[in-house]
Amino acid sequence: MDTLRIDRDGPLMTVRLHRPDVRNAFNEVLIAELTQTFAAIGDDVRAVVLAGEGPVFCAGADVNWLKKSIGYTQAENERDALAMAAMFRAIDRAPCPVIGRVHGAALGGAMGLIAVCDMVVATEEAQFGFTEVRLGILPAVISTFVLPKIGPALARRYFLTGEIFGASAARAMGLVHELAPPAELDARVAALTTAIRDAGPHGVAAAKVLIREMLARAADQDEAAAHAARTIARVRVSPEGQEGLGAFLEKRKPRWS
Repeated sequence: MDTLRIDRDGPLMTVRLHRPDVRNAFNEVLIAELTQTFAAIGDDVRAVVLAGEGPVFCAGADVNWLKKSIGYTQAENERDALAMAAMFRAIDRAPCPVIGRVHGAALGGAMGLIAVCDMVVATEEAQFGFTEVRLGILPAVISTFVLPKIGPALARRYFLTGEIFGASAARAMGLVHELAPPAELDARVAALTTAIRDAGPHGVAAAKVLIREMLARAADQDEAAAHAARTIARVRVSPEGQEGLGAFLEKRKPRWS
């Protein structure tokens, strides 16, 4: 990989954006490599930490990439946008939890990365912003993933102003789950990976899918309830479900496969 650094520690994977000289900004190579990496994650991975090298998590779009896009036709711009959407979708649908480790800044398209992480831990000094309108464009591709998290009221303010805001505001908006001093950032991330590894691997994966499926059925409560019943019935009779319930009743730790 030219733009990523990938490490494995047993079932834990760490994916680091590795373009520190340009503040880990997006270009077509980074987008393709992120898509490839997350699409290839298998059942042997229990959690992924998504981080950035250098002084910031990700500063949005690469200036040189933007320069090239000035000469693109509308069709070529649409092709690029669809490639970015595929990247976000691959991260969003990874079969295990994705934990965002955010420091420095997350701007523009990086807000899409945060939105598709299942959990986000950020430093207290980190800055955030939907800065696209400052360039005369808009956060269109990331809106699919951001709107379900922050809702239309906050989008009406921050999408339209492009203003940069702090970590406390990002947490209040639901984009960040936990704040930490810089020296404690890795420890807070590690606490989450430990919690995930203590849970049933198939149960965690199924819970992640369930969230997406129930949101898709939100308009039909009867269908949502029926789907929830089918899902829990299937999981309860699975080997992992039987082991987890048995361990609880027998007051022992479960033996996850």
